[in-house]
Amino acid sequence: MEYRIERDSLGEVRVPANAYYGAQTQRAVENFPVSGMRPYRAFVWSMLAIKRAAAEVNRDLGLLEPTIANAIIQAADECLGGALADQWVVDPFQAGAGTSHNMNTNEVLANRASEILGVPLNSPEKKPVSPNDHVNMAQSTNDTTPTAIRLGVLWRLPELQQVVQSLIDALWAKAREFDPIVKSGRTHLQDAVPIRLGQEFSGYARAVERDLERINRAADMLRRMPIGGTAVGTGLNAHPEYHKRMVQVLSRILGQPLYESDNLFEGMQSMADAADFSAALRTLAITLTRIANDLRLLSSGPTTGLDEIRLPAVQPGSSIMPGKVNPVMAEMLNMAMFHVQGCDLTVSLAAQAGQLELNVMMPIIAHNLNEMMQVMIGAIRAFTDRCVVGIQAQPEKAAGWLAKNAIVVTALNPIIGYLAGAELVKEAMRRNVTIREVAAERIAAGTLTKKDGSALTLEEVDSVLADLYRLTAGGLGGPVGGG
Repeated sequence: MEYRIERDSLGEVRVPANAYYGAQTQRAVENFPVSGMRPYRAFVWSMLAIKRAAAEVNRDLGLLEPTIANAIIQAADECLGGALADQWVVDPFQAGAGTSHNMNTNEVLANRASEILGVPLNSPEKKPVSPNDHVNMAQSTNDTTPTAIRLGVLWRLPELQQVVQSLIDALWAKAREFDPIVKSGRTHLQDAVPIRLGQEFSGYARAVERDLERINRAADMLRRMPIGGTAVGTGLNAHPEYHKRMVQVLSRILGQPLYESDNLFEGMQSMADAADFSAALRTLAITLTRIANDLRLLSSGPTTGLDEIRLPAVQPGSSIMPGKVNPVMAEMLNMAMFHVQGCDLTVSLAAQAGQLELNVMMPIIAHNLNEMMQVMIGAIRAFTDRCVVGIQAQPEKAAGWLAKNAIVVTALNPIIGYLAGAELVKEAMRRNVTIREVAAERIAAGTLTKKDGSALTLEEVDSVLADLYRLTAGGLGGPVGGG
């Protein structure tokens, strides 16, 4: 490989001849060969947006020479559009606070801006654009990295919102489609009073809706930008108007509302807003794990399980058992959501690891938040498209299980009382017959009466048990007491 010699404050470094990054990035590549991973596009985009905005603001404030500022802006616009994407090479596990990622961006933009101004990448001529003095003007890693974390999340937020909303819509559609189907409810994985399959799915839909509301609330807290605090929050080396103007320009670039920070020290010390957003994603992951587990249970069998729904058959389920089909999309969602919850643990540990004026664990917070969003967007989209929209109900199987469910006696509690109902259930289960059969026998024998001791008729029992759909609408199952 051909190299060129670059210099930083520690001395000379050999950098690949075709690399737009420079000495500090190369040192990071050599120092941190940890995971083989590279930064997510959202983290690259957000840091580029900061550099572009800073060049514009510093130019307009008269601090950065317009020719240099405009070259940086052009270089940043190219990279924001996807150019030179392979030039961000620093491992997520890197120097604390994100200095290496910040300098990776500074160096790429400085070299490309110098090229725009007529000095080729490998020219021995002095570069007109400096990564530190020009691209990094009025900035520090300590305020750009927490700003980039917030911007990166917000940049992908509409995509996450869209896939979650699509899942919500699909679940509500199934809730409406399945509403006529009455089935056995289950608590503790044991028989319970009837419920409609549509009601079950409405619970799933509303739970995900509430999780999306939590995500949106947490995202709003990320709109407070700490840019302008520079090294420790005082704003040293930044113009007094820099913070306000940066927030305005970044809001324009992002296309979303952003707000000034009411305390730059808090904005740089605390990763609580990032941890809060991570926790909102974790809560959604918990909900989705629960729903995926339910779908696996409801579709179990088909001949030896519940089989109340059928999930789409998207691939063969076994390399040895012919015809076997597994709930693979629900299994995928489980694994993806386990991973998301693990990422959240890392974010929470890193967020509490800050000391004094800075949290040096920001690179892994950025990486894990981006990882969580990447995995969630892909997993939810696939689960919705390849599973939820194609779920089919098995009404005959649901009716069959419900017919055997002795717990429907609960609807008779207001008439015959809890203890009498319990006796009916025990006998029905012991003899493997229905509640109605046992009730009919005891009414005929005169051993089953109303709570007040008055006579009970089979017609009164039937009036409660004949329409099981009505039992799913709440209220009292029949007349109370003596009449």
